[in-house]
Amino acid sequence: MKNLFILLSFSLTLLCPVLSSAQIPGMVNYTEEDGLNSSYTYSLSQDNTGFLWIGSDNGLFRFDGREFKHFNNKQGLKNIEALSCIPLSNGEIFITPFLNDFAYLKNGRIINSDSNSELKKIQFTHNPDYYIDKNSLYLFSSYNPKNIYFYRNEKVGRIPLAVKTDSLDAYYAFGLSMHDKILYLSLQKKRGNILAYDIATKRKTACNLSIDNNTPIIRKGNIFVFRNKRKIDVYKLYNKFHFKKIKSYTAQENIHRLVVDNNYRLWLCPEEGGTMYFKQSLLDDSRFSDPVKMMENYIINDILVDKDNNTWFSTRNNGLFFIADRFFKNYIQFPVKNNLSNIKAIAKNSHGIFLGYNEAKSGIYHNGQITDLVFEKNIKIEHKSIFSDKNTVIFGLTRSLFQYDVMTKKKYFLKDFLLKNIVPYIPGSIILCTSDGLIAYHYKTGSYTEILSKERMYTALPYARDSLFAGNFKDLYKVSTVSKKKKLFLKGYYFTDLKKFGDNLYIGATNINGIILFDHSKILMKISEKAGLVTNQIKKIEIENKNIFWASTNYGLSRIELKGSHVKINNFTQTDGLPSNAVSGCVISGDTIYVGTSKGLGILSIKSLMSQKKFISKKVIINSVVIGGREFFDIHQLLTSQTPDNDVTFNVSFPDFTSQGKIAYLYKIEGLSNGWQTGNSQNIIFASLPPGRYTFKVFGIGYNGKRSYASTDLNFEILPKFWQTWWFRLMITSLGAAALFIIITLYFQKKRNKKLETLYYEKKIAELELQAIKAQINPHFIYNCLNSIQFLLYKKDYRETENYLQTFARMIRKTLNYSEKTFMTIKDEVDYLALYLNMEKLRLKNLFDYKIILSGSINENWAVPSLLIQPFVENAIKHGIAGLKDRKGNIQISFEHTGTSICVIIEDNGIGIGSERQTRPDSFGLRLSRKRIETFRQLFDTHIILEIYDLSEKEQRPGTQIKLYIKPYENQNTGMHR
Repeated sequence: MKNLFILLSFSLTLLCPVLSSAQIPGMVNYTEEDGLNSSYTYSLSQDNTGFLWIGSDNGLFRFDGREFKHFNNKQGLKNIEALSCIPLSNGEIFITPFLNDFAYLKNGRIINSDSNSELKKIQFTHNPDYYIDKNSLYLFSSYNPKNIYFYRNEKVGRIPLAVKTDSLDAYYAFGLSMHDKILYLSLQKKRGNILAYDIATKRKTACNLSIDNNTPIIRKGNIFVFRNKRKIDVYKLYNKFHFKKIKSYTAQENIHRLVVDNNYRLWLCPEEGGTMYFKQSLLDDSRFSDPVKMMENYIINDILVDKDNNTWFSTRNNGLFFIADRFFKNYIQFPVKNNLSNIKAIAKNSHGIFLGYNEAKSGIYHNGQITDLVFEKNIKIEHKSIFSDKNTVIFGLTRSLFQYDVMTKKKYFLKDFLLKNIVPYIPGSIILCTSDGLIAYHYKTGSYTEILSKERMYTALPYARDSLFAGNFKDLYKVSTVSKKKKLFLKGYYFTDLKKFGDNLYIGATNINGIILFDHSKILMKISEKAGLVTNQIKKIEIENKNIFWASTNYGLSRIELKGSHVKINNFTQTDGLPSNAVSGCVISGDTIYVGTSKGLGILSIKSLMSQKKFISKKVIINSVVIGGREFFDIHQLLTSQTPDNDVTFNVSFPDFTSQGKIAYLYKIEGLSNGWQTGNSQNIIFASLPPGRYTFKVFGIGYNGKRSYASTDLNFEILPKFWQTWWFRLMITSLGAAALFIIITLYFQKKRNKKLETLYYEKKIAELELQAIKAQINPHFIYNCLNSIQFLLYKKDYRETENYLQTFARMIRKTLNYSEKTFMTIKDEVDYLALYLNMEKLRLKNLFDYKIILSGSINENWAVPSLLIQPFVENAIKHGIAGLKDRKGNIQISFEHTGTSICVIIEDNGIGIGSERQTRPDSFGLRLSRKRIETFRQLFDTHIILEIYDLSEKEQRPGTQIKLYIKPYENQNTGMHR
């Protein structure tokens, strides 16, 4: 039984370890950005399938680990202040809002009191408490209850009570058990014994426990938690009427929420923020230890420990928080103070674990505590490497080197280096990899020996008495410590770490090529992402034993086991308990691995890590199926459809919360294909399935590629239409054979008709070409040209006369030439139009100006019908601008490409087609052009669209605009004209 938001006031006297949400690695905060469109979240619950349900001030939310599904007034809630959502064993979700307007969710649909009048029977003046018994829900008021309402299978019943017998009595009701038919009561206004009220006989029986008035109480099983002033008492119930105290705790802060989780752990939520967690189970007889306080910056409304022991926190105005079970165990139950720094280097010896941070400070972990060791205050230079040997520890920072004595706790500044790495050398010595070479430091004597100078080196490893491997950012060399010479060994590998793995066997971590295994002469094996590594960028290597080593990366930790030529890789990330996926290095001590990350030190059991299951103990949930155009939420019924409604959509969820949304699906349709497909979408769509019986199979894939332990299967059928049956196919085959002869005959007949039609249009186009010549060289135009020549001769302007005659002759020749062609290029068309406009401009004594524009997307070699544009230009001059007196004429011709067509725009600033002065808006040339357009469409399937606009109507300025949309003709070599 669970109490709905009874405000409790407690206080705490013991000091608590404090962990804020920012201090808990791996904690996830879901907010509006993730789809949780609510500022105030209330109760949390989980149904049998694993879905998380969240009550909020903006309705009800269902979370499947990846997506929040929202239910509010649009889906049928009459009151969106959903205080609690109660899952029942039959799959229904009962919704208790703020004061009545109850509803429930069934098969994906909200049912309210308008849809089911049974819900109108439930009436309360206070928010009710409830008790669940499988698919039955019992609701009662905590203050002088008159009835217990029960809801079962969409029906509502009522059990009358006679709790209050005296007008002076005022009772607080709690702890309902329908198994025992008992409701427990306490007095609200005075101290008194707890009363056990028998629902069947209406009798009250006094229990052995006396409590003060207004004592809030919650129950879980046979455990009762009381708040008596500033004291929390935990009692266990025996034989219905006998209470025995098992734990007690005195509080100091006021508490507004108290929760007993599924593991019988107690949580206290102070009014000022945060929560206090008690490690001991309430079922144990042991005393309370100091609680762990966390989330102190947030007001906690509810806490849920789900079926996988993950912990959820609903908050006021800060969304929903989640922490996985492994994180909770590692960082809540066993917190380590001062464990928040970004660790860049790690080492160990018998005195502890040494941590180098991203500043001039180190930490020493020993016996559950981290002690800070400061080299230079407030200096942000990071550690590169740490070496430890017995009482001596060498801390290598970016530009400084320090030596620390564990016994005396003294630290010594050694020397400034631009350090890259520190590696062990001969006993009592180390090799410093610097930007200026390799230097041996003898820490027992304090002396230095130069091994290799003026070489930027990142790592090194001795492999013989007087030889070592040395790597820069590009290659790996063999270096002689005697001759100081180096020889190229492995080219093109940027090694970040080198370790000896066996006799004549070495491991190299590389920056981009994964892990390299090699001997003195060659590479033996390459291990990369293809083999199972999380990344090819490896930072450090740590040897566990002769067959196993660990690789640290920015994407987690990998354990690599070699069995001959076989490689087994296990990858571990935040989901497995790492504080962060950014791992700088690790060290091993027995079964414990200490991991340095960007969010502190991780301390994990190798046995626990390796005991993780190969599969996720969940199955994919099919939320709904859309088939035949209908959506089905009840997938247990027979699902069928019929062609052509043969598209099927499966909406699926895989509620593995530890994967933190990194979920995919592996699926197939048995009966259609044997191949598996992988996708990330929760809607899996299969289009146009042929008739047949099918089984949809789907696995969920979670973190690290783990999949659900079994597939979720669903059978459905696509029924055939009558034309998909065998007898219809036989009939169609027979009819098809009979019709084939007719089709072939009609085809050849159509082909002959097409040939005759082509001959007809060839003849017609020849006639039109002749008419075009006549239209171009019309007597009126020639007479005007000759008149202009005569005028120039009269003026004795012989040079201008000669130019005019040359232009006139060129135009006559081009007109005759182009009239023989069916198509011409845009370049030729532009040249011809320019020649014609120059003639007209000379003839009309510069009455107008013109401009021809080709856009950059126009190909000049595209073909267009010959002599099609000139009649429109002629019409613009003759009927548009020839009669202008108040302004100079202007003609603009533009060639543009619209994506599929050429758009030719002829625009003038003349009197317009709507003016009374323009008496011939449709000249002979235009009529001829319209005929040619129709002929080209029929003969060459060339689409030409003609549009004419009066600019005074379209854009409130004088003039006419003509648009020709021409689809380019690809066969530019055609010469067909007759």
